[in-house]
Amino acid sequence: MQTKPSASSTLESPPIQKAATRDAYGEALVEAGGRYPEIIVLDADLSGSTRTKAFSKAFPERFFNMGVAEANMTGTAAGLAASGKTVFISSFAMFAAGKAWEQVRQSVCVPNLNVKICATHAGLTVGEDGKSHQMLEDLALMRVLPHMTVVVPADGVEAWRAIEAAATHRGPMYVRLSRAKTPIVMDADYRFEIGKGAVLREGTDLAIVACGVEVSAALDAAELLAADGIQARVINMATIKPIDADLLEKAARECGAILTAEEHQAAGGLGSAVCEVIAAVHPVPVEVVGVGDSFGESGTSDELLQRFGLDAASLAERARGLQRRKA
Repeated sequence: MQTKPSASSTLESPPIQKAATRDAYGEALVEAGGRYPEIIVLDADLSGSTRTKAFSKAFPERFFNMGVAEANMTGTAAGLAASGKTVFISSFAMFAAGKAWEQVRQSVCVPNLNVKICATHAGLTVGEDGKSHQMLEDLALMRVLPHMTVVVPADGVEAWRAIEAAATHRGPMYVRLSRAKTPIVMDADYRFEIGKGAVLREGTDLAIVACGVEVSAALDAAELLAADGIQARVINMATIKPIDADLLEKAARECGAILTAEEHQAAGGLGSAVCEVIAAVHPVPVEVVGVGDSFGESGTSDELLQRFGLDAASLAERARGLQRRKA
């Protein structure tokens, strides 16, 4: 989505609107709290960064700062959910998914409780904080858990819609949110549905299946490929689990090759989920693009995406190679 240029700048490209998905989360949470009095929010002493501070001001009686104690926070959330509350808990992804994984498994997923883990600061785009905070394994950790729904919004619009869906969805849910501001790619009237992907660009030469910040990069890569005469279908696969197997099968049959892109380890995340489906329903060449069995580094978001081959130019080059394999 782009803003219209002013009259004095009609010869320039209009600026691209950007927003961090964590910002949309904070705003959507306040709106959901006004509609659903059963919503409780817990935070691990990071409410300014996770954007739950807005909820704490709007509904102070339903917000609890649990301190730097994600495991305790998760256990408390489970108890509240067992008593009938809808509980949103937030921390950085490194801690929400990593530090508290045992509690997520034992206390939330085993009894199938209504806890929504909204983890911010995920992936390489945490930036200068470096490898200690760049959580690249969370999708693998979360999607392996029975009962868990896993969602990675592509932009602020989709993040808002995902939180709306989470407020009424029954059962555990993991929502992966970014720190960096990224391009808005969805229209304001976009409708999000758990378990459904969305075709953002048509094409039949190959399909690019992406999630999170990589959706914008995939769209830009498709533009580069179009200049070479390669028409790439771009699919936003916001729900990693349950994944949209029907949409993937259709892409495999009609495009004959699939490239996946995610700001996560190449193993265990979106690419692995896509391969599991394609191998079972309609095997075609698949190229998985992610971080290759390494930790992150310190740098700006753009520098890191380029360094790890997740920028548009790198995706386009990988797609060209996949097209040659298909041929």
